[in-house]
Amino acid sequence: MPRPVPIGALLLVLACGPAQEQSPTTTSSEPATTATSATPATTAIATTSTTAAASTTAGPPLVGLRYTPVLEGLPFPTVLTSRPFADGIYFATKNGQVWELGVGVILDISDRVTNSGERGLLGMAWHPGDPLLYLHYSDSNGDTVISEFDESEGLDPSGERIVLQVPQPAANHNGGTIAFGPDGYLWVALGDGGGGGDTFGTGQNPDDLLASLLRIIPWATETYAIPPDNPFIDGGGSPEVWATGLRNPWRFAFDEDLIYIGDVGQGNFEEINVAPSSAPALNYGWPVTEGLHCFEPPQGCDLEGLTLPVIEVAHADSGTCSITGGVVYRGSAIPELTGHYFYSDYCGGWLRSFLFDGAGASQQQDWTEQVGIPGQVVSFGQDATGEIYVLTTESILRIDPIR
Repeated sequence: MPRPVPIGALLLVLACGPAQEQSPTTTSSEPATTATSATPATTAIATTSTTAAASTTAGPPLVGLRYTPVLEGLPFPTVLTSRPFADGIYFATKNGQVWELGVGVILDISDRVTNSGERGLLGMAWHPGDPLLYLHYSDSNGDTVISEFDESEGLDPSGERIVLQVPQPAANHNGGTIAFGPDGYLWVALGDGGGGGDTFGTGQNPDDLLASLLRIIPWATETYAIPPDNPFIDGGGSPEVWATGLRNPWRFAFDEDLIYIGDVGQGNFEEINVAPSSAPALNYGWPVTEGLHCFEPPQGCDLEGLTLPVIEVAHADSGTCSITGGVVYRGSAIPELTGHYFYSDYCGGWLRSFLFDGAGASQQQDWTEQVGIPGQVVSFGQDATGEIYVLTTESILRIDPIR
């Protein structure tokens, strides 16, 4: 992990709207496709995609993409988001601080956050209608905490209301993202508890909250309530669980009626899953599968009932080691890429995209030759207009068009 840069060294480079250039600064040839995509017919999900196709513009044609620096010298930003019905860009740093772009730190809970390795302040989400902020962090014991802070009370650290706590048996595979889905409920991504090879046997155990996507109502009681249509509410698993079979879903994102999940692999393959967010009790395969390959057993595994990824990336591909799930583009600066999902890798640092066509990944592109490798890519985010931001361990950059 890079040594944190002193806060006084923060440099606001640019916070204005996307700029345009009349001539490219990089080669504008068709980007090469390097990731593997497959959705076997026996495991495909029947869905109708509402994702928009690439649109055209009346202005200059799109030549390529570039990164525009927004903030540099940050102490490991982990998540960036906007908030409903309000301006502003908000981001969290791994040490336990929440920032507003152009303002500074607006909430500091570093005194209760374990910031070490894969632990820290990992997720952040604003309530869709009320002035409530939800955080996902590792507490002093290293366990998962989902908590609520009320902006109407000044986002006072002492006003924290703990919603959910989950013991973590190891220091890694904590998951990270929390987000409100199109259903209005809070979704929480948790890894398999750590170690290697599903050490704690949580991957195929719906009774355990680990290795799962959870779906809860965080404001309904003193802690939380269970949505009435959760798949295991009447038994067969923990009522909080919506989906199982995830190894370390560090980043997921919603787009219209779909959920995109970047799930970190074991030793050979990374994966991106896409599924209807309304489909309950999906099983994403871990540890039976790693990507599109059998893991346990290494050959002849039973794929029945599993939801396989639409993208698999091998570790031998461009320095890949840990997938960084991204977001779907819904901005106005690059209408040609409306509906395209952007993603990266913590080690490889490349930038790739695809369009989900309802059955698999189409129009796959690798933009790395144009944008370069900005460092270790940790996360993606969007502002209120749908423009995409890329977070590295030390910086925030925006994806802008070259025309």
